[in-house]
Amino acid sequence: MEHAAMASSAPDFLAHQDGDSVAVAVRDLSAGAVEGGYLHGPESVTVQLRGDVPLGHKLALVDITEGADVVEYGVRVGIATRDICVGEYVHVHNVRSARWQNSVA
Repeated sequence: MEHAAMASSAPDFLAHQDGDSVAVAVRDLSAGAVEGGYLHGPESVTVQLRGDVPLGHKLALVDITEGADVVEYGVRVGIATRDICVGEYVHVHNVRSARWQNSVA
């Protein structure tokens, strides 16, 4: 993940604040370099996506180890169920909700 000044074009993804481990795609994203920004934090971030991420879904801004917290909005929103690399699609296949972590469903 690289920080830089935000280009004048619309961002590919948005994160809420510096320290979040995930961001949200603001359009359908294809594998490759994507640029986004923070509502509160660094001006711009470039991430190399490992695969496609649909509009409204999350991508990893940092490596997240299995069992680690997934942070969005500056708070713990999930727990990684496997290792997640920077640029990976983050969804139910690799994260469990922190709210329901003790559920057997």
